[in-house]
Amino acid sequence: MNFVSAVIFGIVEGISEFLPISSTGHLILTAHLLKLEQTEFLKSFEIAIQLGAIFSVVVLYGRCLANFKLMKKVMVAFVPTAIIGLVFYKIIKKVLLNSHYTVLWALFLGGVFLIIFELFHRGREGSTEETSSISYPQAFTIGIFQSIAIIPGVSRAAATIIGGLMLGLKRKTIVEFSFLLAVPTMAAAVALDLVKSAGAFTSADFSFLLVGFLVSFIVALLSIKFLLQFIKNHNFIPFGIYRIILALLFLLISD
Repeated sequence: MNFVSAVIFGIVEGISEFLPISSTGHLILTAHLLKLEQTEFLKSFEIAIQLGAIFSVVVLYGRCLANFKLMKKVMVAFVPTAIIGLVFYKIIKKVLLNSHYTVLWALFLGGVFLIIFELFHRGREGSTEETSSISYPQAFTIGIFQSIAIIPGVSRAAATIIGGLMLGLKRKTIVEFSFLLAVPTMAAAVALDLVKSAGAFTSADFSFLLVGFLVSFIVALLSIKFLLQFIKNHNFIPFGIYRIILALLFLLISD
């Protein structure tokens, strides 16, 4: 790891965190391209810099985060992932984060599913238009969908957005709820990992983390604004196509 790599990781994280393409998957593939070994620090780095992207949500959606009623629903949605993340933490970090082939197949199959879903999905009349109008059962169900994303390459954003659309939420509504849900989800993931791993970090390691955090924060601000504009006139089929092409390219070049 060096500062150039930290900047590259920060850019990749900032772009991919809120798009339905899997930020964790992209970070693992970036490490593979840069020929960096999946050390314990690199795995922790890939988790920790997501906090920079999450901080962009805090900046842009501070008022929503201060809405106690809405945040109770966000926390209800967070519960399934919290439970599964705690139970399967060792498997996620020791096994799943080590396999770029897991990422590639998750990207490919997720891309196929995303395209098929969008081809057949039709918005319902009377769809929920405000995040504050999401019910507690809807929030919990969205959380169950999010928990699928413990598999690298699935995409937390894609899982929550598809879950919300299936429940009858407007596209903008579930996208913004996905932003808010990312805050406790990724904050908890980073906190859990740092508690378990930070003692082994050197001062240089923390410098790399700071650089990755700052870069991902700035890039994520732009990524969020891009996605909100994109969904006004487009569905997610382009992202599904991108996922399939990326997976196939890596499968072809992987040794």
